[in-house]
Parts: sequence; structure tokens; C-alpha cells
Amino acid sequence: MRRYGNRHGDSGVRAWAVVPDGIAVEFRGGGVYVYTHESAGAAAVTEMRALAEAGRGLSSYISRHVSEAYAAVHPDRRAWRAAVRS
Repeated sequence: MRRYGNRHGDSGVRAWAVVPDGIAVEFRGGGVYVYTHESAGAAAVTEMRALAEAGRGLSSYISRHVSEAYAAVHPDRRAWRAAVRS
């Protein structure tokens, strides 16, 4: 996972990673949420990847557009890594 830029300093996003057909987002409050083309739509995943790269706007975009459209949720980064490896 890559540390999120958090340009404004108040984002709920801690880190993110590109995954096949999607993006995984780790939130500061805990939990890694995986959004895929199938669950959130290809356009939304493309936008989330661009916002993640820019380091701004990702948390707001998720809460406004795709908050419940995740394909999977893991309690923490360790659990996410274990799921990716299996």
C-alpha cells in the first residue's frame, strides 16, 4: 500500500493500493475497503485512482459516491494482505 498524500491534513484515508480491476483503501479509523469495477463501476475506480495519486479528494469522493459500493472489507491491513495472498 502507498501512503495517501492527504494534502489538506484532514482526510480519513491512510493508504491505498491498486488491485486487479480496482483499488483498496485503508481508512484511519481502521478497515481496508476494496472497490472494484464490478462493485463501484469502472469510472468510479478510475476516478478514485486519480484522486489517490493526487493525494486529495479521495475520502470525500468515497463518502459522496461509492461509500456502500465496496466489494470487500477487511478489519485491518494484515487481514487484507492475507486475503490478497490466498
